[in-house]
Amino acid sequence: MFDRIKKLFGGKEAAPPANPDPDGKLASAWYDQKSALMVEMLGAEHDHVMHAIFPYAVGGGLDLYYFPHGIPGTAIATKELSELPNQGSPSGDFSCYELVMFTRQAVNLDGAKDLATPFGQAHRSINSILNCVARYSATTELNPCATVEFPADMEPIGGKCLICATYGARSAENVARFGLLMLMEIHRSEMDFARTHSGAALIEKLKFAGHYPYSDLDRPPVA
Repeated sequence: MFDRIKKLFGGKEAAPPANPDPDGKLASAWYDQKSALMVEMLGAEHDHVMHAIFPYAVGGGLDLYYFPHGIPGTAIATKELSELPNQGSPSGDFSCYELVMFTRQAVNLDGAKDLATPFGQAHRSINSILNCVARYSATTELNPCATVEFPADMEPIGGKCLICATYGARSAENVARFGLLMLMEIHRSEMDFARTHSGAALIEKLKFAGHYPYSDLDRPPVA
């Protein structure tokens, strides 16, 4: 109604904001630069990507990227939270970031959807967590040492507990501080400890016990 009144009395509609990247060249260059920074922090990238059926930008799932050549096991990361340098999900620690999770399981993309395999089980959990937290991060600031808990009725990740940590960060041309925000699944008793004593105190315990940064929970809790 207000728009129709403005038109009736000759008011001008506000112009839409200018597109900073009309031809997609900036996004393409940033993708390549960001990928190189991620390789510096995670090791060489696997030559296959797990593409979602429907693009994340239109409400579909994330594409997942695999880094099996850094620390033992597999790092699984996103590349769709920051489409342009210094833009994306808000954080007090980074100007822009992507998410990463780790499993001790060796990469096995042929068995990624096979829940009878250890990698398939880990992949399903990590995929579900990354997709949920990615959407959540678009409107909520996530910072290192924060804890995250999923509602019990949120299948298939209901009741899972996480702690966030900085896995790495880089400053480079056109980007103030690009980082990897690591999500690590933890036991509920460990989350309770973090909320009582601090996330940093829990991370130190996890590192001392040799469990950090892996989300596999076939281990005893440290608290």
